[in-house]
Formats: sequence, C-alpha cells, structure tokens
Amino acid sequence: MCRLETDLFIVRAVNMGDININVCDKNIEVAGTPVESKGPIELSQSCSIPNGDAAPTTRVYLKRWLIVFLFCAYSLSNAYQWIQYSIISNIIVKFYQVDAFAVDWLSMIYMLAYVPFIFPVTWLLDQKGLRVTALLANLLNCVGTWTKVASVHPDLFWVTMLGQFISALAQVFILGMPSRLASVWFGADEVSTACSIGVFGNQMGIAIGFLIPPILVPNVDDVEELAHHIKIMFYISAGVATIIFILVIIVFQEKPELPPTQAQAQARCIPPESYSYLASIWRLLRNKPFMLLLVSYGLNVGCFYAVSTLLNRMIIEHYPGEEVNAGRVGLTIVIAGMVGSLICGVWLDKTKTYKQTTLAVYVLSLVGMLIYASTLNLGHLWVVFLTAGVLGFFMTGYLPLGFEFAVELTYPESEGTSSGLLNCSAQIFGIIFTIAQGKIIDGWGTLAGNIFLCIFLLIGSIMTGFIKSELRRQNANLQATGRSVSLLFQRAGSESSVQDYGGTSCSSPWQQPS
Repeated sequence: MCRLETDLFIVRAVNMGDININVCDKNIEVAGTPVESKGPIELSQSCSIPNGDAAPTTRVYLKRWLIVFLFCAYSLSNAYQWIQYSIISNIIVKFYQVDAFAVDWLSMIYMLAYVPFIFPVTWLLDQKGLRVTALLANLLNCVGTWTKVASVHPDLFWVTMLGQFISALAQVFILGMPSRLASVWFGADEVSTACSIGVFGNQMGIAIGFLIPPILVPNVDDVEELAHHIKIMFYISAGVATIIFILVIIVFQEKPELPPTQAQAQARCIPPESYSYLASIWRLLRNKPFMLLLVSYGLNVGCFYAVSTLLNRMIIEHYPGEEVNAGRVGLTIVIAGMVGSLICGVWLDKTKTYKQTTLAVYVLSLVGMLIYASTLNLGHLWVVFLTAGVLGFFMTGYLPLGFEFAVELTYPESEGTSSGLLNCSAQIFGIIFTIAQGKIIDGWGTLAGNIFLCIFLLIGSIMTGFIKSELRRQNANLQATGRSVSLLFQRAGSESSVQDYGGTSCSSPWQQPS
C-alpha cells in the first residue's frame, strides 16, 4: 500500500495557470519501500478529464497583460463620457438652456440603455466571444464621441443626447467583460487581480471625467467662448477613442492558444450546442446566494452612481463657485476606490475569502457614507476631500469584489452572464436612487438625500451577511489538481492506493498511516 505523511505534504495547485505539484521532504512508502521525492513534478495532459486521467495542459501568456490594459484603455474612454456632463452640470444647463433634470439624464441614459440591451449583448459575448464584443464596443464608442462633436450649439441638446446614447450602448459591451477576460486569459492565482485591473480602467475613466471637464470648460458667460471650450473637450475624447479603436482592431485577441486554468480548460471542453443562454439565466435566477448578491450589489453600486451623478449639485450647494473642486472631490472618490479595488483583488487571490471580504467592505462603505453625509455641510473642503476618499476606497473598491464573488457562486455559468445581471441590477437601482436623491436634495437638502442612500446600504449589508459562500470555481480547480495528484501516486507503484479527493472538502485526501 502507498502511504503518505499528509501533515508533511504540500500541494501548490494551479500556479500561474499550470498544475505544479511540489513534494518536499516527504516520506512515501511504495510496497513497503520508502521513496523520497527529487523535486517538483509537473503533470499536464490533453483536454478531456475522464475518470482518473491527468489534468489538461494549461499555460499563461505574456500577452495577457497587453490585452487587459488595452481593455482598460477603451473602458476608460467610455467611462469618462458618462460623467463628463454631470460634473459641470451647472455649465451645461446654462449652455444648452435646459433644466438640471435633463442634464442628469445625460448620466442616467448610461444606466437606462444598459437594462434592455444587456441580455442580447451577453448572448453575443457567449456566442461570438471577446474580440467581436470589443470591436463593437469601440465602434459605438467612437461614433458616439464624434456625434457629440457635432452637437456644440445651444439648440442641439438632442444631438448631444444622441451621442451620449450611442456611447451608452458601447458601455453595455464593456461593463460585463472584466471577469470574463480575467477567466479566459489569467491563471487561477491572478483572476481576481486581473478583474480588478479591468475595473480599474473604468474607474480611471470616471476619475478623469471628474477632473478634466471642469478644467477644459470654465464657467464663463460668453456663449461663443463656452462653445469653443466644449468643442475642445469633445474633440479630445473623440481623438482618443479613435486611436484606441485602431489599436483594438490590430492587437485584441479572442483567447490564448492554451487555457490558463483547469476551470477554463473544462469550460472549453463543453460543446457549444450543449449551452443554452436562457437556461443559464434561469439557473442563475434560481441560485439563492447569487440572487442575494445581485440585489446587494445593485444597492451598493446604485448608491455610487447616484453620488457621482449628483456630486456637482451637492458640492455647489455648500461651496458656491467650486466647480473645479467638485471635480477634484469626485477624483478623490475614484482614485481611492482604484486603490481599494487593487488591494481587494490581490487580497482575494491570496486568501480566497470572498464572502468575508465582500461583507467587510460593504459595511465599511456604509460607515464611509455616514461620515461623508454628516461632514459635507461643515464648511471645510479639506474635510470633504478626506471623507470622500474614505467613502470611495470602500464603495468603489467593492466593484470587482462583486464580480469575482458572483463568478465563484455561479461557475460554470458564463462570467459575462453573471456580470451582466449584476450590472443590470446596479443600473436599475442607479436610476431610482439618482432620481429619488435628486428630488430629496431639492426638497430637504443634501443631508436628507445622503441619509436616504445610507438606509439602502444598511439593507445591502444585511443581505450580504446571508449569502452562503459556495466557491465553485475554486472547487473545480482543486478537483482537477486532486486527479493529477492521484494519478502521480498511482504511477508510483502498481500496488499503491491513493484516494482521489473532491474540491469541496478541506480534509486530507489520503489516509494517515495506521
């Protein structure tokens, strides 16, 4: 019989997408004879994983970083456009001679367009893959930016709304991609970090959208001068979008030749004809932990959308004439959130504590919102910057956590489908919260509007606590590793007896020596 001192056995599974098994200072008895390992043993076989076979060949490619950073670039370009009007809403109201609610819709159109179009776009992502989705996203983004260039006249608000709608359609092809791109291109120890980098691009775009428009478009009274500044802003965004589109056409690749992880290898082995998009949606809607995450994610991100859209109005109410600083406060929120996203992504890759991390960040988002709401009217801008940074670190840092937790809860369902549903929930709550908070601010002030959001963050925190953590993707990787380890010891001797172990168990797969 083959016996293994399990307390001395260490398995490093799925490192950088490969299955590497290191046996160090181990005593293995094969047919009564001790055998000492000579170092790391690498197992890799073909695609299929029948009973007892070794895991398929996996590999990660250096090009994965180019792909994810190119995705960040066009996500940045699109996210910038979402907030570029709202952060100078008082100037846009004056130039186009419309009311503040109409300008709010230049932001909310991003949310509204997402809801009906996410389902066909997710189907397209599943059927045609990453490259086709990326090309369509950049085409729409480019057309939207050039449409807005033609809208710089006080009578052409409808044209600028049309351009914003086209850019909003591009966003539908972008928001659900980070988790899918991370799974297709990155190893198991990198997926959360890669997803965070993908979300990072979107956040960077929002940050630039907060910072640049107040600088490019000063609050001047001369209409012709104002039109000149607005046109410069539109030309810059159109030029950047065009360059990125060309790069995507040349560089962006569908998927690597070999899968990066065992979970991805198994997903590739599923015949396309066996996949039903509607059946996948139905399975997700019946997944109780995912449904709790769906609602709680929507509440958190919906609050972020409302705060971002109405930030200019909140700051100007307490600090008149501070349009540029309103943008800087928004920049502080997003930059702090970018740091939070990256830290959370690295933390998840190291610890795999999805529920604990998600719940902690959610509760701290609530605390940050309470502090921000209670200090906004103190009359000290430096306090607003500080509290906004704390709020952004947790609230914006929550975005990639939700994506990655959803993938774990729903594997082997498509990452694009689960991410799409999360974003759909966020857009719906974003529209509701933006309209409701705007009305509350008009009637009762900013404190009442922010307390309104705190109530829903509290509800979301409670719901997150009830989510049952089932890490299905991690289990799939562990199961594949278990098969490889089992096969290794079966080969050690014809009389060896090694039990395969499942990914859902944390106990040792081998019996202790008797």
